[in-house]
Amino acid sequence: QRDLGTGRRQPGAGLVIVQVRFFASLREAAGLGELALELPDRAGYDDLLAALEARLGRAAMPALLGENVRIARNQALTGVPFVPADGDEIAFLPPVTGG
Repeated sequence: QRDLGTGRRQPGAGLVIVQVRFFASLREAAGLGELALELPDRAGYDDLLAALEARLGRAAMPALLGENVRIARNQALTGVPFVPADGDEIAFLPPVTGG
């Protein structure tokens, strides 16, 4: 069930739904720009990665887990590991070059 005020699922609802977005070269590696993932309640970062691998295939994972790839959670850079919450937007950001 969802809380009418926040739109988020109430704790114990059994599922966490997150929106995952991929940008630039990572969009190419993933083969799409975004997807919604259903994770078990209380899923962790490793569960998120396992769900991504199941959806995208093993070949996409090295690009997403690259050394200089940054992850944003709800439009703020975050460290890993983290615990995804229902309604989170998780973005995989490629390395930025410049000069």
